[in-house]
Amino acid sequence: MKDAAVTKERLLGLAETLYDQFQKGTVPYLALPSRTKRNIEYDQEGEVWVYGDQESVRSVKTVRGAKSVLKTSYLVELLINEHLKNNRGSTLREIYYISENWDVAKFGEQAESDRLVEDLEILTSLLREDFHVRPEEDGATVFGPLTISEKTRRGARTIHCQEDVGEAGYQIPFNVDNVEFKDHDAKFVVAIETGGMHARLIENGFDQEHQAILVHLKGQPARSTRRLIKRLNEELSIPVLVFTDGDPWSYRIYASIAYGAIKSAHLSDYLVTPAAQFLGVQPTDIVNYDLSTDKLTDQDLQALRSELTDPRFATDYWKEQIQLQLKLSKKAEQQAFAGKGLDFVTRVYLPERLSEMGMI
Repeated sequence: MKDAAVTKERLLGLAETLYDQFQKGTVPYLALPSRTKRNIEYDQEGEVWVYGDQESVRSVKTVRGAKSVLKTSYLVELLINEHLKNNRGSTLREIYYISENWDVAKFGEQAESDRLVEDLEILTSLLREDFHVRPEEDGATVFGPLTISEKTRRGARTIHCQEDVGEAGYQIPFNVDNVEFKDHDAKFVVAIETGGMHARLIENGFDQEHQAILVHLKGQPARSTRRLIKRLNEELSIPVLVFTDGDPWSYRIYASIAYGAIKSAHLSDYLVTPAAQFLGVQPTDIVNYDLSTDKLTDQDLQALRSELTDPRFATDYWKEQIQLQLKLSKKAEQQAFAGKGLDFVTRVYLPERLSEMGMI
């Protein structure tokens, strides 16, 4: 994270850019990378997906563009005069409500204010944590043979993520860079989509038997969760495996960890774990383990076809898996393994998959 002086300087620089455009008689505008899958490209050196050269321009020539620039100016003022000056912070939800006092500059919905915060990250090459902007509590947790030291208002505290926590695990803070890894006895990390499966693996003692760190993603993972996973992989050299439901939306959860999300490709170097591997549920697992399934909806089918044209899924593995799923027209949840017994997933499925992947 950058210190407050650097953050303030870059935000003021953005305001100065708009002011200079006015002074020169140029119609003020802001240019940002186009955040679409047509404008992401693979960075060979960083092994991550980043934005290409296509740009979208927000100019005050149009009413829509003028409102966007106005809202940007109001947000910059808030971040400088309230957050940085007073060392205070707001959640993304609070920023949306703060804008209710901005007259024509107020946001129509929170999704709009969230996107504008992301735009400021791109324009300033900073993180929202630098702006003292926090997400809402996401509740993602870690459970396993990992000892950490966490900075708190009362000083640092040391926590063992098996012995010093409840069954839910250690809750991941929004600023993971305040966490120091002290020691571990882990062979791999399993990032798990659902709370039910996370609890099943803990109850069955999977973390102890296989020396595994279990991370509950809680659906689409928050930035803090992805940052922690990346740090575990890069700083401690622990392999990362992603265990999700077997549907197109869950494959995108894996993609956000291993490839990066399209809307946050500007943060790929900070958040993405290119070495992460997909553990399951695979379409081939539906067949091989005769899992209970649901029929793919029209939305599911559309999403799968979209992934076939997504450059992040342009590998032989994903093409084969997605084409098989389209042929089956079925999807399966992680909990489908329970139909074969509560121990099946930890006694049969995961050991077989982990053996195939060379993890055990």
